[in-house]
Amino acid sequence: MPNFCAAPNCTRKSTQSDLAFFRFPRDPERCRIWVENCRRADLEAKTADQLNKHYRLCAKHFDPALVYRTSPYRTVLKDTAIPTIFDLTSHLTNPRLKHRKQIKELTEEDLKRIKERRLASAAEKSQKDASADDQLADEPQMSPEEKQLREYLRSLFEVLLTLAKQRIPLETFQGLDGENVSNNYQALLEYRMHAGDQALRRRLGAAPVNGDLLSPAQLFQLLDVCENTVREELLMEAREGRFFSLLTDDLVDFGAGAGKHLPLFLRFVDQRNVLREEFLDFVSFDGDELALVERLEAQLTQRWGLAMEDCRGQAHQVTGAAATKMKAAAVLLMEKYPLALYTPCWRMALNVHLANSLPFPNVQVLMETLRRLDAFFQRAPAKALLDECIAAHYQKSEEKASALCQACDAGWTRRHNVFDVFLDVLPPLVACLDAVHRDAAFDAAAAAYSLAETLADFETVMTAVVLKSVLTFTRALGRNLQGETADAFGAANSLTAVMHSLVEVNDNIDVYHEFWYEEAVGLAAAMAVPVRVPRLFAQRQRAADDGGELPVDAYCREYVTLPVVHSVMQEVEEMFSEVNLKALKCLSLVPAIMGQMKFNTDEERSADTYRADLPNPDTLAAELHCWRIKWKHRGKEVPLPTTVRQTLQLPDIKFFPNVNAFLKVLSTLPVLAMEEGGDADAGGAGERLRAYLDTVPAKLWNRSLAVLSVNAHVKPDLDVMVDKYCRLYPEDEAELEAEPEEEEEAAAAK
Repeated sequence: MPNFCAAPNCTRKSTQSDLAFFRFPRDPERCRIWVENCRRADLEAKTADQLNKHYRLCAKHFDPALVYRTSPYRTVLKDTAIPTIFDLTSHLTNPRLKHRKQIKELTEEDLKRIKERRLASAAEKSQKDASADDQLADEPQMSPEEKQLREYLRSLFEVLLTLAKQRIPLETFQGLDGENVSNNYQALLEYRMHAGDQALRRRLGAAPVNGDLLSPAQLFQLLDVCENTVREELLMEAREGRFFSLLTDDLVDFGAGAGKHLPLFLRFVDQRNVLREEFLDFVSFDGDELALVERLEAQLTQRWGLAMEDCRGQAHQVTGAAATKMKAAAVLLMEKYPLALYTPCWRMALNVHLANSLPFPNVQVLMETLRRLDAFFQRAPAKALLDECIAAHYQKSEEKASALCQACDAGWTRRHNVFDVFLDVLPPLVACLDAVHRDAAFDAAAAAYSLAETLADFETVMTAVVLKSVLTFTRALGRNLQGETADAFGAANSLTAVMHSLVEVNDNIDVYHEFWYEEAVGLAAAMAVPVRVPRLFAQRQRAADDGGELPVDAYCREYVTLPVVHSVMQEVEEMFSEVNLKALKCLSLVPAIMGQMKFNTDEERSADTYRADLPNPDTLAAELHCWRIKWKHRGKEVPLPTTVRQTLQLPDIKFFPNVNAFLKVLSTLPVLAMEEGGDADAGGAGERLRAYLDTVPAKLWNRSLAVLSVNAHVKPDLDVMVDKYCRLYPEDEAELEAEPEEEEEAAAAK
């Protein structure tokens, strides 16, 4: 239900306006003044608690100075705010208007009481102003130099935020020699100074031409303060939401001795019941998994003030050899915090995640080749040539050729059916790469040759065939998990069938392997790829001289088929444990799913895991019963909410505190897709990070600028940044204050 404004002649409601709506205060005296100013006679008999629960005033009835935003997502009133702006006469111009909010006619006694109250309020305000003036007189006032310094620092921070928002690196280098030819930050400062920024002109106007306007140490300090201020805005929202999940993305190598770092995201539900994923920082990936876990804990608890006991999920998208280390770290975290469930991430297809997690060189070579193929064919000429090769290979089936050309669009190597598409296009793909290598017009001839050599290897072909066949059983499961809420709920019930299928494959592995081997041999014959064991394995066999060579069929069974089948089964069991399935089955709290099940749901049995997270666990059974009855006996015109987000946005969800808390915890699970209206609409923090890394050259990446760029939607308070800088670096503040005098002396000497 929307909130309606209680003011006379005001028809605004929350669903038709971007204005904030404020509850009547609980303080009886202040609430009485609100009612008096509203002139609503029908509200005088109600208590302050009743008014607080059921009545609102929109922001239009308050002086704008009394309304302020604590963050981009939250608007609040000052503690002493009184509504004073009302329209009490417009209804008189339309006598036929039926006004349901009757305006009280003031008597002489009412006017006298209001006058006395206003006089008393004015006297009190005058007394407070005098007291404030005395206090200000006692406090040291800022000198003109200090005011100028603060204006100067504000300008420095504004320019820094502009660089981050536009994804402009701090510096630009020339060629491969690393020669520094321009400083973008300095150039933007000079541009702004010449455009009329007086604060910068006073401070930097006498600086030497082509000299550094700021030292590297000062620039680092500005970046540090700016980054921490933006991050604190996000952490404040996360702490208010309490429960969160931990997400990581693929490693980022900053080079120059900095090493590889892990991008760190938080997923949480804020005070508006909106699900969000926010990027916070990079964490060093050095050391073993135990050192990584300790580093993550220290970052989250000691630096950011979060409680690991409130972590309800973790998902990691690390690829390559680092995936094994990341998985071991996830297991260690679960041992210490059992409710930090290890799940797949909604941003990555389940089949791709399963393949990335397999610790076998042949699988990792194939996955890395797929990532390189995706980047290679993003170039228009190469993609056009691939379409021609596909059409030539499938000239007898134009429909299939057209479907494959569409399936090979950008990002195809990250989809659920990646291995099916890969095997269908493998012969024309190799032909296309050979053509690129032969054509001198293409600059990517060397990359094409390397890719073709990797694909024209029988072990790669066999690995792709096995992955395609085994992961066929999990493809529908992954799609459902990333689909609508009802699909994710159904996925939990389909896992048993998936595991039965994998067990059946394992029990009859020889039969399945024979079919898969024949398919790989046929595909290799179509590409003229020799069927043989890998060269390094053959060399080890000859060196061992054990009396005979292992046949190719036996090698593929021992080193490809068996490891992949067993590892996929183990990974699925670990990611969808009994606790994980219980959590997914609790999605039946969504009214649309309850309706599908004819309201015969039993969430209490699955709720034991999260009982400690509920505000009133003793009343859970009764509340769930009321929740089912509410939707079962609703009016026909009332639709059933179909998603967790829609359910959390219900105005009366607060009357079901346990259900509300339950849904918030479920929302934080990384396996569930972000719904429309949340962070997904903005492209997601992961996409914004990828955009920064793709836009800025790798050698110009900056950790702090990356954090600021990804979080450009956060609008930090510049005065807070200035205060923090002056508090943290008082010595530098003194140096900055002395600079103008030195510059003036230098100018006079010239």
